[in-house]
Amino acid sequence: MILACQNISKAFGTTEIIKNASFHIEEREKAALVGINGAGKSTLLKIIIGEMRADEGEVILSKGKTMGYLAQHQDLTGHLSIYQEVLTAKQNLIDMEERLRQMESDMKTKSGAELDELLSTYTRLSHTFELENGYAYRSEVVGVLKGLGFAESDFEKQVDSLSGGQKTRVALGKLLLTKPDIILLDEPTNHLDMDSISWLETYLLNYSGAVLIVSHDRYFLDRVVTKVVEVDNKKVTTFEGNYTAYSQKKAMLREAAYHAWVNQQQEIHHQEEVIAKLKSFNREKSIKRAESREKMLDKMDVLEKPTEVRSDMRIRLEPRITSGNDVLTVEHLSKAFPGQTLFQDLNFEIKRGERVAIIGNNGTGKTTILKILNEVIRPDVGSFTLGSRVQIGYYDQEHQVLHMEKTIFQEISDAYPYLTNTEIRNVLAAFLFTNDDVFQPIHTLSGGERGRISLAKLMLSNANFLILDEPTNHLDIVSKEILENALKDYTGTVLYVSHDRYFINQTATRILELTGQTLVNYIGNYDYYLEKKEELTRIYAPAADAAAPEETAAPSEASSTKLDWKAQKEEQARLRKKENELKKTEKRIEELETRDSEIDEEMSKPEVATNVAECVKLSKEKAEIAAELEELYEKWEELAE
Repeated sequence: MILACQNISKAFGTTEIIKNASFHIEEREKAALVGINGAGKSTLLKIIIGEMRADEGEVILSKGKTMGYLAQHQDLTGHLSIYQEVLTAKQNLIDMEERLRQMESDMKTKSGAELDELLSTYTRLSHTFELENGYAYRSEVVGVLKGLGFAESDFEKQVDSLSGGQKTRVALGKLLLTKPDIILLDEPTNHLDMDSISWLETYLLNYSGAVLIVSHDRYFLDRVVTKVVEVDNKKVTTFEGNYTAYSQKKAMLREAAYHAWVNQQQEIHHQEEVIAKLKSFNREKSIKRAESREKMLDKMDVLEKPTEVRSDMRIRLEPRITSGNDVLTVEHLSKAFPGQTLFQDLNFEIKRGERVAIIGNNGTGKTTILKILNEVIRPDVGSFTLGSRVQIGYYDQEHQVLHMEKTIFQEISDAYPYLTNTEIRNVLAAFLFTNDDVFQPIHTLSGGERGRISLAKLMLSNANFLILDEPTNHLDIVSKEILENALKDYTGTVLYVSHDRYFINQTATRILELTGQTLVNYIGNYDYYLEKKEELTRIYAPAADAAAPEETAAPSEASSTKLDWKAQKEEQARLRKKENELKKTEKRIEELETRDSEIDEEMSKPEVATNVAECVKLSKEKAEIAAELEELYEKWEELAE
């Protein structure tokens, strides 16, 4: 065991945040700290690192062990470059290296016993330097910076000039390179693109120390952690397994707790009715029996009502009118900024009912595509066409149309006066605004909070084509699940940009990856994308494939297999046709199997069993069904491959 929290309690005024929280982290263990926004996760982290004192309990770090902490927001200052700033994490090796160089210089002027002593010290220090990877620490720094998404051209940028997200990445790089025995990470993936998140997953999985992570990235948690520590309703509970295992166990426990509470409430109600009835008899024996039952009730350990689960709430999205089948056609789209070409000659179509995710590394131009489609900026070349009766609903956190003088509740109720108070509160609760939060003036809110209100308004807009830029930013896990369910049930069309791989996996029916200045099309969710990425990148984006260091395919091979956009569309049509055939086959199989069961029931009836002609007829039908089913089973296997 490297870290233990024992009976931690913390309150702010009369509000209890954490009560008697106990858990521990083993050496090399990777654990997640989860809970809805406001549950007390950050408070618990601050208590662990010593930034805040607990009212009761203690935090125990094993003797001689070190701890590192990455906060969500970093305030790095100074005139050091990115490379120099991260290099300071290796200051002990830099000092050791300078001392070795000084010793080498001193050896030229020493002799005899002095030289022997110096050589002995030099040998010991060189051995220590080698053990601590001293001969490769600069390469290690470069590897971490590149893994976190910094190009070599970024290395000389001054820390002062960086955005908040870039500063967080620099701080994360420094922390990883100091290699503490246990790392505490608060939302480490917020400012990373998919490649960087994947790199961080691998780094943490192979990390020799322990890790405790606060994150809303469920895909990341599934890949990295083997234990989940949950903060819920002031209590802390530990679950073994990754996030998915925790989610399943939690649902079972919540259901069991709810049933136990309902049963106890029914028993209490029953006893209260009996007591009232006994007292109404107004007889001494009856009154004594009533008093005995009252004492029994007083001694009962009354269960608390389980906390309401917002995932049970649903947002119903329904377009006001249905669009035509062709929703969007993009032809020959290109865009460049001074010194940087984002993309060239993009061609794609979106059909009604599709949910299309655009993915790619930071800076490739994903958000730019959305802005072009919403006419916020103009393309250099190319055009796009919207289909008939298409009504766009656009969510962009940089361009929110909100009335600063209104409260949150007024913003929604004025925009949608036909909604009841309960309906408005339900929608706002799904986006993390509950109780008196809904009466906060919008001008007092943070950028993330305003983004959530804009998203709530869009969800109510009745648009039939939703265009969303990072819709899950600033949402907790439960809110993400509510949004996922709403989009999956949505009968309109969705185009969105997201780095949330779990969200993409749950909602996308198609993925467009922006890589090598072009789009690669994947007809499926994120798991399908991972399966086909290497193969399709080599075919459709040879420029990106050639840029990847691990790929060595010859350009001639890539160009000879490259298909044009028309071929991609034909392939999509073929797969859609195959999908429809599969559904029809499954339906026919179900019909025949049902009829086969019905025949068995009919033949078991006495009046049919004694009727030879009817038995022959049914037997013949049963044989025909068996023959057709055999063919259908084979056809299904072929289509399902």
